[in-house]
Amino acid sequence: MIYELIDGNYTYSNNKKLLQINNIHLFLSTKSYWAQNITLDKVNQSIKGSLCYGIYYLNEQIAFARVITDKTTFAYLADVFVIENFRGKGISKKFIEFILKDKQLANLRKFMLATKDAHILYLKFGFEPLKNPEIYMELKPIENNNL
Repeated sequence: MIYELIDGNYTYSNNKKLLQINNIHLFLSTKSYWAQNITLDKVNQSIKGSLCYGIYYLNEQIAFARVITDKTTFAYLADVFVIENFRGKGISKKFIEFILKDKQLANLRKFMLATKDAHILYLKFGFEPLKNPEIYMELKPIENNNL
């Protein structure tokens, strides 16, 4: 189900056909702290298995996010970014609003994310620190060379 919003010269969309994969890969592999050196193949695979969102300014992709979800009980927001030239204009706030209004994500039991530096943004939308972090576990790869 295609979900879009036009706001002046900005188009917000979940249409995967609009994604500019090479630009997404370039940002994730060189400018993100969470996916340094990720391969193009891994970016393509992650996009295939996720709901994806982009913001386009005059047809140039300026933002990206993906949601890993079963669309019923759980979702995880990942790989959120706005390119540097468009930061500080309220775009990230509008982007998160847009994503959270997607009907495919309505009525989830749990929606999670991890962030190193954007806590203030996500708090505005009701995200909060884990109430019981001691019950959560993670399996880390033995070697991080497979990014």
